[in-house]
Amino acid sequence: MHGDLNLIFSRVWSVCLLLVWICLGTRIIGVVGSHQGSIPLHVVKLWASAFGGEIKSISAKYSGSQLLQKKYKEFEQAVRVQEIDGLRLVKKLAENMEEMFHKKSEAMKRLVEAAEEAHLQHEEDPDLQYEYFNAVLINEIDEEGNSVELGGDFLLQPNDHFNNLSVNLSLSVVQVPTNMYNKDSAIVNGVYWSEALNKVFVDNFERDPSLIWQYFGSAKGFFRQYPGIKWRPDEHGVIAFDCRNRKWYIQAATSPKDVVILVDVSGSMKGLRLTIARQTVSSILDTLGDDDFFNVIAVSHACVFHFRMNLDKLFAKGIGMLDVGLTEAFEVLYDFNQTGRGSACSQAIMLVTDGAVDTYDAVFAKYNWPDRKVRIFPYLIGRESAFADNLKWMACANKGYFTQISTLADVQENVMEYLHVLSRPKVIDQEHDTVWTEAYVDSTLEDGQGPILMTTVAMPVFSTKNETRNRGILLGVVGTDVPVSELLKTIPKYKLGIHGYAFAITNNGYILTHPDLRPLYEENKKRRKPNYSSVDLSEVEWEDKDDIVSHFYYHYISGNGIELNVLKLLNFLIFMSLEYLSVLGLHDLEHPDVQLADEWTYCNTDEHPEHRYLSQIDAIKLYLSGREPHLKCDKELIQEVLFDAVVTAPLEAYWTNLVLNKSENSDKGVEIAYLGTRTGLSRINLFVVPDQDFLTAEDKEGVFNADHFPLWYKRAAEQVPGTFVYSLPFNTGNDNKSVVLASTAIQLLDERESPIAAAVGIQMKLEFFQRKFWTASRQVNTHTLGCNHSSTRNGIHMMKGFRVSLEKYVFISTKQSLVFSLLSTPKPLPPLSIAQRGGRTMLVPCDTEYPAFISERTIKETTGNIDCEGCIKSFVIQQIPSSNLFMVVVDNKCDCSAAGPITMEPIEIMYILFTESLKCERLKFQKDRRRPDSCHPFHPEENSMECGGALGLYPSLTTTLLCLMLALFPR
Repeated sequence: MHGDLNLIFSRVWSVCLLLVWICLGTRIIGVVGSHQGSIPLHVVKLWASAFGGEIKSISAKYSGSQLLQKKYKEFEQAVRVQEIDGLRLVKKLAENMEEMFHKKSEAMKRLVEAAEEAHLQHEEDPDLQYEYFNAVLINEIDEEGNSVELGGDFLLQPNDHFNNLSVNLSLSVVQVPTNMYNKDSAIVNGVYWSEALNKVFVDNFERDPSLIWQYFGSAKGFFRQYPGIKWRPDEHGVIAFDCRNRKWYIQAATSPKDVVILVDVSGSMKGLRLTIARQTVSSILDTLGDDDFFNVIAVSHACVFHFRMNLDKLFAKGIGMLDVGLTEAFEVLYDFNQTGRGSACSQAIMLVTDGAVDTYDAVFAKYNWPDRKVRIFPYLIGRESAFADNLKWMACANKGYFTQISTLADVQENVMEYLHVLSRPKVIDQEHDTVWTEAYVDSTLEDGQGPILMTTVAMPVFSTKNETRNRGILLGVVGTDVPVSELLKTIPKYKLGIHGYAFAITNNGYILTHPDLRPLYEENKKRRKPNYSSVDLSEVEWEDKDDIVSHFYYHYISGNGIELNVLKLLNFLIFMSLEYLSVLGLHDLEHPDVQLADEWTYCNTDEHPEHRYLSQIDAIKLYLSGREPHLKCDKELIQEVLFDAVVTAPLEAYWTNLVLNKSENSDKGVEIAYLGTRTGLSRINLFVVPDQDFLTAEDKEGVFNADHFPLWYKRAAEQVPGTFVYSLPFNTGNDNKSVVLASTAIQLLDERESPIAAAVGIQMKLEFFQRKFWTASRQVNTHTLGCNHSSTRNGIHMMKGFRVSLEKYVFISTKQSLVFSLLSTPKPLPPLSIAQRGGRTMLVPCDTEYPAFISERTIKETTGNIDCEGCIKSFVIQQIPSSNLFMVVVDNKCDCSAAGPITMEPIEIMYILFTESLKCERLKFQKDRRRPDSCHPFHPEENSMECGGALGLYPSLTTTLLCLMLALFPR
């Protein structure tokens, strides 16, 4: 089993704990081997039976499990159970998600229409003077106490919908990149006509209060954002943000593309030129998205060198003349087409050089003319312009664009020009394709766990003026951010079952939403993992080669390139009369010990502003009253949660009675009783004030979440009915393991395969749990073992070296859940290994592998021994009845402390590399992907002569005539 542990770790939960009893000696840390008969099996079995009965009795009594099972039994005749059809379910969920996508897309269409109409009515004025609200300068005061230019008073108020950031819900603000003049004529004109978007921003938000940021990214470089918010520079006084660099802009503006970057690394490319060239290549790569394919070829007077190593070494080695390099570039693009490994859409060659002594028309005539399906984009590096004419000619003769880059400051703006050229066919076609980006982390908005995951829906904006139609002028791109949590709201968790879950992937197989996607490092919730937005599905789904353990159902969401998948195990619906339950259920639902899942949508309170501050219970009451027809609620879910409220209500009185009878819990060992139902309803009762809070909202694995049931609930559901699962809270750190959870599942019906309706349990002190173990074991005669009880106070011990024996003797089933020690909580590893390069610490992508210790419930006991330097130590493992526990008894004949511990820590998989980078090794395997439906590589009406400025003198009459012919016959 391989994969990024940080991504897959939450899929790994334990159902088996090791209860370890060390008979003699306190220094023993581990043993393996075969049983020598020194430990009587019948005594160990009696110990296990005594403790199992005692701890089950306590857990059942304080949890009220038998009472709750009886209450569900009373309603057996009043309910109807129906297993859900997976195909129908995923289709319905996909329709829900499609409806949400459509709603966001419609908001963007309104922005596109308003922007294009405003631009159509606007006449460009080079002398236009216009004061606008600059995002950086608003509310800034100069030394004399006056508002600075482009600042002014801009009302900002905290808003909880925007993470309590101070925003203005009436106006937008404009951000201009630091390297651009904020009063440039082109920017001022664009800002002026785009003011028309303000009223559409507001209208969109009123129609759909779930919207967050809306914006327009201009092709001129400015960025208009709603609601208005103040931007602050970094510590260097710089705001590096340029909307045209963002993936949502590039993806919406252009079609998928294959790009070959041809880099001149001849002798003259050194010093500042080399630095500019490197930055140019880096900037080009930054403009490529998930739908694009590329290759890099370095050329010199020696030979051609493919991009098979890192960029630094590529530039350090010069190795083909330019015509050879161009030939190789065309062959690479041809190979993309023939093998199907490319985008099957637009193609371009980016030529980064400090000069060209020829026009290389023979190469173009052979590979690209007359169709000119490959565009050429020459970038002339340096201030010299002696070779500018040749490079301009290449661009004009091949539907490309020429730019000269003299300084590092010129790089960004000049690289952007090629995007405008590639967008021409789409603009002329007037195809407003809607695109959805991969998931990314938005650092401006946070939930309780840190920055939240977002996706963006974007749409291009075109000039619709007739006089510019054949120029295909892109005005910019509109977009809005959509939290991934919004997608999850369209997938009701209660319909997926305890172990079922849904996930969405993009056309490239990258995860948009998945329960095991972990974009942030656990130790620092604000630190993003590298490449978190391009996690392939294979990195989080466990590969199963032996047999089928689950069923996947999927549905393609047309127009978005997104596929919704559902993994379904066992699921059901409970049908009862809503009218019968409404009065009684509401009363029980309002008890103070009742909570509903925070992230589940019983009623949609985001649809209208007047509902936004309603709790889910208040919203249910309003819905059932019939007084609010505009409140949309899930009738099935409400019906079932009312049923659960009625059935579980008697537990409140039962628990209260236990609290009043203090003698029953005189040592205060049992702290909390809790229950949860499949509808997200939970009840918690405190017997005493606990030393450790129970399952707070910060413990995402321990509470009902948008994409999973609590971990204790899932563990209980995996056990044999009537048994308890004992575990540590998932978030308990190594320094504080003071409590144990005991949980059991409650079946709806008597049958063994009956659906699980709920789970109940208790939280007890670890010390109390240990004491009950010792008390039970002392009740059995231990004389045959000669144990000294005064030396056994180590109690439950982690036995690090003992894991070797488990791997050998308990690792007997390959399709069960993991075993882990009661006192050990495995730590996730970072997804990257550490490597050194040039004295710097670097993070390198890696795969990890870790052991799985497996329990087979049909095997009740096993034995073994270990040879500690000639001394044989034996042990017995005995299953503890009615639990997931195993008792381990070890003799004290040998001191094995010299043996090193064997942990469950993952280890890095070391591949035999033929390249320098493990990343290259992993990426060379092409994964399946679906090409986007929309493609606009060229258009017959395109004016391709706008190619970077006027042409100078041509090298020959032949090339001049050829260029003119190509202009007259564009295809």
